[in-house]
Amino acid sequence: MPDTLKAPGLHVTKIGARLGVVVHGINAKEELTDTQCQFLREALRLYKVLFLKRQFLDSDQHEKLASVFGEPILHPTIKAPHGPRYRFDAVANYEAPTDTGHTDVTFIPAYPKVSVLRALEIPPVGGATVWGNTATAYQDLPTALKHFAEVAWGIHSNNCGCNEKRLDAHAQIEEQAFEGKLPCYITRHPVVQVHPETKERNLLLGDFISGLDGFSRRESNVLIELLQRYVTRIDNTVSWHWEEGDVAIWDTRATQHYAPANFESHPRLLRRITVKGDVSMSCDGRPGQALVQPE
Repeated sequence: MPDTLKAPGLHVTKIGARLGVVVHGINAKEELTDTQCQFLREALRLYKVLFLKRQFLDSDQHEKLASVFGEPILHPTIKAPHGPRYRFDAVANYEAPTDTGHTDVTFIPAYPKVSVLRALEIPPVGGATVWGNTATAYQDLPTALKHFAEVAWGIHSNNCGCNEKRLDAHAQIEEQAFEGKLPCYITRHPVVQVHPETKERNLLLGDFISGLDGFSRRESNVLIELLQRYVTRIDNTVSWHWEEGDVAIWDTRATQHYAPANFESHPRLLRRITVKGDVSMSCDGRPGQALVQPE
């Protein structure tokens, strides 16, 4: 990861050894120039997580900033809080903290490529967000574990309850015939995916993965936990302590993130927009595939 990136009136400050920079010289409330947009895209490619301090964006400005990275999309199962025009969802309040490592919306084949999150209400204690670098996590694996991960496939679902049985496609579909209220999505992704732009290999895990194809629940849990530890190791992460108005932008194809549930009963409200992504691709060129999705 380069120490710095500069353009006229723009520069970054590293805050993590493996990912994460603060971007200086951007006021996202204003119309961004082509140079600024290109700088943000290049910074995201290099550093994977960007932070813009004290921007205080409104909904339209938030959506316009996300559009720098591609097409904003609706969440497949959660309605936007203010009608269909707004493409963001409220996340991580004290009633439902997202305190396990995850990559956004991996239960669909073409999950979002970029997420843009803005802070509206921040607790007086705790409430940080942590990101892990899934490319360096893969690089850190022992050779034998790399070889295993490169040929393994994960089953991702928005309903992750499974019993002890082999998680081939048919067993998974039977097991997760949704009892419920949300539409059911189940997708098969490679455990190691190739980033479509950087060509880096990244671990694709997180808490939407309900098991490994061909392994029992118990076997899957052990193997996933082993791989997941490489993502969430302290030296592989960066933490951001929010202030109201801050914005974070991250490459979902190269990161995981989580919000530790350490803010007691204080409210914590952030809103997110996600940007349309590509279907995941394995090391040998096979795409992820939907196993179950609403008609």
